[in-house]
Amino acid sequence: MAKRGDPIDGVMLFDKPYGMSSNAALQTVRRRINAQKAGHTGTLDPMATGLLPLCFGNATKFSADLLHADKGYTARVKLGEVTETGDAEGDVIERHDVNVTFDELTKVVGRFLGDIQQVPPMYSALKVNGRCLYQLAREGETVERAPRAVTIKAIEATDFDGTSFTLTCLVSKGTYIRVLAEDIGHALGCGAHLTALRRTRVGELTLERAVTIEALDACDDFEAARQLLLGADALLSTLEAIHLDEMQMTRFMTGQRLALGLTMRGRVRVYGPNKMLLGTAQVNDRGVLEPERLIAH
Repeated sequence: MAKRGDPIDGVMLFDKPYGMSSNAALQTVRRRINAQKAGHTGTLDPMATGLLPLCFGNATKFSADLLHADKGYTARVKLGEVTETGDAEGDVIERHDVNVTFDELTKVVGRFLGDIQQVPPMYSALKVNGRCLYQLAREGETVERAPRAVTIKAIEATDFDGTSFTLTCLVSKGTYIRVLAEDIGHALGCGAHLTALRRTRVGELTLERAVTIEALDACDDFEAARQLLLGADALLSTLEAIHLDEMQMTRFMTGQRLALGLTMRGRVRVYGPNKMLLGTAQVNDRGVLEPERLIAH
């Protein structure tokens, strides 16, 4: 049976609009470029907007690289109301008076900088006994969730109007911004929930190069939409680059180790002649290049 679509390779930094699921975003872009193979690098809630890197073809081999990357967010947080979901999608279950100054707010927000413990929310995709927590929550069930260690690498509160503020943060993998907002509200004694969330960064990738749904809609055909793709190595920008000649490339692509006397150590991205990405490799303690994930050409 013939595969549907064309063997397209590349990465699209998609600016996901409000209300669209991550899978719907992936399938929308996949159809617009008529790609065979597609995958994303981690999901965004439908209510969240912003950066969603989408991978096609050989780029899917490196999608896991971004699963562990730090993420940057800008959120709007409302004090004085607690919702069942931690965001504006859920019903309000508590209301409290807000008597907080901006100085008090910034001091409390600053306490969350660094390594902290978070209890995952019931409305999340984490699974217990094979079922997602959000499914159990919708059935009225609450289960015990163990706290998880996460790291808040940067955090700032701005634009405080007395009841709402903007929260800007850079966080490690697995951090729930909804829970961060709720915990800040709890520490202030008035409760809080998210009213808006926008992802601005994944690893070294930022919104500046992201493609909007409007830009996609403006493309007349598959080829025009494909011009919006970045190369697969956009996912590997933090790795040092190694360039091989024709003979070295032939050996490397057959899985052979190359004793190149390299001075760097660890994981690298590897290119052949004409800046063609060949894949990734590890440089061992002896400076030998060991093939890891390879791209068939």
